Amino acid sequence: MKSISYLMTTALFVGLVFFSAGIFWYQRTLVTGDMIAHDVAHLVSIFERIDKTCDITSFDYQKNPINFLNVRSFTGSEVGPMNLVYPDAWQGPYVQDNPSINGREYEIVRTKAGYFITPGTGVKLPNGKVIGTDIMLDEHADIAAMARDETMLMHKGKPLAIQININQSSFEGLVAEDII
Repeated sequence: MKSISYLMTTALFVGLVFFSAGIFWYQRTLVTGDMIAHDVAHLVSIFERIDKTCDITSFDYQKNPINFLNVRSFTGSEVGPMNLVYPDAWQGPYVQDNPSINGREYEIVRTKAGYFITPGTGVKLPNGKVIGTDIMLDEHADIAAMARDETMLMHKGKPLAIQININQSSFEGLVAEDII
């Protein structure tokens, strides 16, 4: 009789441990999605503020890590991979610590439709997909459409990637004859 009660107690304990771990894992994925949605929206507001004061002209790469918002001052017209018309108007630091998720920095991704703030390459989303493996964010990616799709870059009706509306440089698209 004692061995049956020990066996039942052990089975109950093991069952509770697995149940608790499952609940913890499920809630962690929900919190991750909410955190990404919040961080992306916050980053968009920061970059739109920077564009308003400093006039962002471009970013150096197709995928640009966001790891420079805690910079207080810099010399030249470039901070991180971001190029500015009015670098003297920089009001940083914009954050104390650069935001990250799953130990990975967020990125500004350039596509044919413009620039988007996205979770970084290697981030596992709440839907189980991984940026850079299951979801490719290259020049041809339709990130706006992905951000409206729960199976891609949307979580509980919130986008996990958002386009940033920055003014393109007033010199962009001009030819030499236009300037002279």
